[in-house]
Amino acid sequence: MGRLSGKVAIVTGGAMGIGRATSLLFSREDAKVVVADIEEAAADSVAHEAREAGGDAVSMRLDVADESDWLRVVADTVRAFGKLNVLVNNAGVSGGSADVEDMSLGEFEQAMRINATSMFLGMKHAVAVMKTNGEPCSIINRSSIYGLVAETAYFGYDTSKGAVTQMTRSAALALAAKGYRIRVNSVHPGFIWTPMVEQDAVNQGISAEEHYAALTALTPIGFLGEPIDVAYLDLYLASDESRWMTGANLTLDGGYTAQ
Repeated sequence: MGRLSGKVAIVTGGAMGIGRATSLLFSREDAKVVVADIEEAAADSVAHEAREAGGDAVSMRLDVADESDWLRVVADTVRAFGKLNVLVNNAGVSGGSADVEDMSLGEFEQAMRINATSMFLGMKHAVAVMKTNGEPCSIINRSSIYGLVAETAYFGYDTSKGAVTQMTRSAALALAAKGYRIRVNSVHPGFIWTPMVEQDAVNQGISAEEHYAALTALTPIGFLGEPIDVAYLDLYLASDESRWMTGANLTLDGGYTAQ
């Protein structure tokens, strides 16, 4: 308990899956948490759950592809809690199942807007307030194993997550060069059983059980990750325990990319 005492965090896509797990874990570790999500009712529920457990959390509606929403959420966070120390850029979409030949422009642009442009907007507007608070700050960008290796049928997803890998490195170097106390790192999960992954089964016309078994077979450690597994890595990066880590791309994949 208390690993994030005194810190204020925004978690995007905080209403479900990995975002929900991270929001609740951060709250248990004494951060003041903004659960930011486009699904207002679900975000309210997570914030309520955190408060019921003794935490300090609020919910805010956020469309991560809308710059005006980012300006509002960052300003409202500072208004509510006085500062911002941690941004978890977690929100994302699968981006459609198609290769480079079959993907439509609309599908590609949607993947880039939600998975990559949103990361830029979050970093840009978080830095504007983080750089003035005089405290250690951390930005955590959610990439994927497919931001490091490729898969043929998810061209838009792979491309957008690869962009996150490089923008993390670039931002980390730029902020360090300016002398800001802001670290930027990316987290690259492998196969985590979340609502988005379950939806992929529907999109592929197979059962959730079949999809779970297929992903497990691809994972060397022999079982799928759960949202809390990623949340614990987020916790380390958000805390001052990782004060010397910036520009890193951290995999958490049960051995998948070691093959």
